[in-house]
Amino acid sequence: MVGVPVLPRRPLRLSSRSIGLVVSALVVIALAVVAFVTPVPYVTMKPGPTFNTLGKLDDTPMFTFGDGVATYPTTGTLEFTSVSVTRAETRIYLLEVLEAWFEEDSIVVPHDFMYPDNTSNADSDAAGAAQLANSQDASTAAALRAAGFDVSERVIIDSVVKGSPADGALKKGDEIVAVDGRTVATVQAAADSIADRKPGDDVTVTVVRKGLKKDVVISTVVNKDAPNRPRVGVTIAMTYDFPIEIENHIGDRVGGPSAGMMFALSMYDQLTKGPLTGGQQIAGTGSIQGTGEVGAVGGIAQKMAGAESAGADIFLVPAVNCGEYLEARSFDMTVVKVTKLQDAIDSIEALAKNPKAKVPSC
Repeated sequence: MVGVPVLPRRPLRLSSRSIGLVVSALVVIALAVVAFVTPVPYVTMKPGPTFNTLGKLDDTPMFTFGDGVATYPTTGTLEFTSVSVTRAETRIYLLEVLEAWFEEDSIVVPHDFMYPDNTSNADSDAAGAAQLANSQDASTAAALRAAGFDVSERVIIDSVVKGSPADGALKKGDEIVAVDGRTVATVQAAADSIADRKPGDDVTVTVVRKGLKKDVVISTVVNKDAPNRPRVGVTIAMTYDFPIEIENHIGDRVGGPSAGMMFALSMYDQLTKGPLTGGQQIAGTGSIQGTGEVGAVGGIAQKMAGAESAGADIFLVPAVNCGEYLEARSFDMTVVKVTKLQDAIDSIEALAKNPKAKVPSC
């Protein structure tokens, strides 16, 4: 038998096309790795849960009333809506951003837009809790007034900045009754009265502390955030004297002011005869003042999507947010435009009688 010679092995040669495919694959792999491990400076906003203010939280009614307070049965739902937002210190990655970008009811915004000045989780939580507390008080005042109760209010020092001109002169809880001899009845009036001068000028703040009235003279300083408006180093808030006891049990489940209007509607409904909703499922959003004015909030499209998913028939939107609503997708709900709490009450009552009633809309 004749042996067959073994030919020498020739080196493997790749075509230009094959080399291109390999390089492209390596680039794709590298980009995928970057997408998984490199954070991007964005946050996502998605529809959050809804909470029925006429219902219960962990077997406890959202609102409870003091002994002897007359309340009345209700029907339907009054839901406040929420937005699920990336936490301040949470970093998200490109794939998460792309996923949210293509979701119908989610949006992507720059991290610094949502959390300026290196906001921490603790800072964000504290700010949200403070806004929620103010919203709870304002909503209670608005509800009680709409239900026919008298509610008095006072302007107080909410906090004093350490090292500021007010430090040691004014105290948390001081009631401001006048500035330079002029009576002030609102937070805005007090703030404007203090700012109505040049930095370095003195201002006389009349306060009531432990039942005693006293004049406190303080020098103003430059406000770094608004150089034309001097500051003394205090934050001012409104406090109310409520004629009855009402407790809100929302706790720390949410933060911010946007549940205020729905809080107020729930309390009003329970304090007045006859169910307000007529059995309808109503959702909404809106901050509120003690006088009943309904203010702007964020995330309208996400909140409406959450309300629609929860089965709401009607959505209450602040009048100042109508532009945002009109830019959102269509929702299968009756949309009611609200400027004041009484607008919401009137529209809900009309729709309870006739679901096709003509009510203010955007």
